[in-house]
Amino acid sequence: MPDILFHGGPIYTLNPDQPVAEALLARDDTIVAVGTSREVSGALQGGFEDVSLQGRALIPGLTDAHIHLLWTGLGRQNVELDGVRSLDEALERIRQRAVQLPEGAWLRGHGWNHSLWDYRWPTAEELDRVTAGHPAILSRKDGHSVWLNTQALALAGIDEHTSDPEGGLIQRDDHGLPTGILLENANELAWRVVPSPSSAENQVALREIIRACNARGLTSLHMPEGPDTLATLQMLRATGTLDARCLFHLPYRQLDDYIALGVRSGFGDEWLRIGGVKIFSDGSLGSCTCHMLAPFAGSTTNCGLPTIPEAELYAAVRKANTHGIAVTVHAIGDRANRTVLDAIEAQRQAIPAEGAVAPLLPNRIEHAQHLDPTDVPRFAALDVIASMQPIHATSDIDIAERLLGNERSAWAYAWQPLRQSGAVLAFGSDAPVETFDPWAGIHAAVTRKRQDGLPPGGWHRELALSLEETLRAYVVGPAIASNEAQLKGVLAPGRRADLVVLGADPFTANPDDLWQMEVVQTVVGGRTVWEAR
Repeated sequence: MPDILFHGGPIYTLNPDQPVAEALLARDDTIVAVGTSREVSGALQGGFEDVSLQGRALIPGLTDAHIHLLWTGLGRQNVELDGVRSLDEALERIRQRAVQLPEGAWLRGHGWNHSLWDYRWPTAEELDRVTAGHPAILSRKDGHSVWLNTQALALAGIDEHTSDPEGGLIQRDDHGLPTGILLENANELAWRVVPSPSSAENQVALREIIRACNARGLTSLHMPEGPDTLATLQMLRATGTLDARCLFHLPYRQLDDYIALGVRSGFGDEWLRIGGVKIFSDGSLGSCTCHMLAPFAGSTTNCGLPTIPEAELYAAVRKANTHGIAVTVHAIGDRANRTVLDAIEAQRQAIPAEGAVAPLLPNRIEHAQHLDPTDVPRFAALDVIASMQPIHATSDIDIAERLLGNERSAWAYAWQPLRQSGAVLAFGSDAPVETFDPWAGIHAAVTRKRQDGLPPGGWHRELALSLEETLRAYVVGPAIASNEAQLKGVLAPGRRADLVVLGADPFTANPDDLWQMEVVQTVVGGRTVWEAR
């Protein structure tokens, strides 16, 4: 590839030693010079591609540090219910899709949110009326609950005699009959009977969603998913069609197999490597299953639901960490976060086992949404990455105020206190729970407002970040989390040429407009993978 010279606009490097530059030169897949136009011009060798920014800004490539990539890609082919504000509208969308399906096909969907429907859970009977004889499964917005019709319940073998699995709940009516809603670990009762997509369908879905991510400035992706995703990513890598750098988190249920095979965090290359083992410690706020230190508002007993026994969590952290595997633990409630921190601290203080191998990657807590203030400094003290999704904060304003109240919400999505305590923040989207567009998350982190501008002044504005702090959480923090800070994270000589040209300067733009930021060009490893036409 010829050298590429970028100049003619502000280049925001995120490098504290050189925050803003005039020009940048990339050779092959690597940055070779950053500085003044004269300095960078002196590094040219023969022919080069001249890219004038024309006053537009250049920033490092962004990372989504928590995206369910295949789920998001496949979900774009299913019924989309995100933001649907009434049950009737949701049922109509489902009906329209059901009549298009071939005989015997499952109807799949995602995104429904009963908090928009006066907090009334939908039922199998309501779904039966619009699914035209197809078995149907639709996951809630947060992915922690599923809505089934009667046919799907039957195929899953769920009836009044079916026991709740550990860490899960089958919702029942006054007569003990299943209503059609499954929560947490009970979801697997349904998913195990839903046919899996073909390898070809998975490849198409991943290529398309990665291209969509590139179009919004994403060059790296961290994903907690199943073996189908890893297999498909390897196929794309082998054919040279993987256009984002990927960190894959291993499913917990196969931990013993990874250990037996000698798999360790960090295995792979700069395009596809192994992260930690993904463990769920609790549920979600929207499903009232996140594990809290005190009951939800309006209840004297409901503190949510742990999805793994505490003793098993402690054992899993120890087993993984002593065999070179980091843990990547889902924890949303304040009690869940404390328990995970306790388990990691117990492992750090334990006498190392003979032959123990420390992970190359740091341990992480995914979401870290609701924290007791005494636990905030423990992230930095224990070297635990706070892998968080800013868009959750603005999406959850109403339900957080309803279930936690304003006082407890003052420690919800506490990015600024975590940053000030020294914790490493790694931001993502949790797509398809939320949009994968990083600029929606950047806007949320900076303003603590929804895209409609509400609430005025921002929700608990004291927890917000500056734009530079936010960009670091989308670039530098994820590079630390994947142990690739010497490879990417800032624009400096020797780092990979993962770059994004924007349509405007985000540092001079109105913060309320950040969610609309235009991406003009995305470069991964010196190669343009997206360009606006």
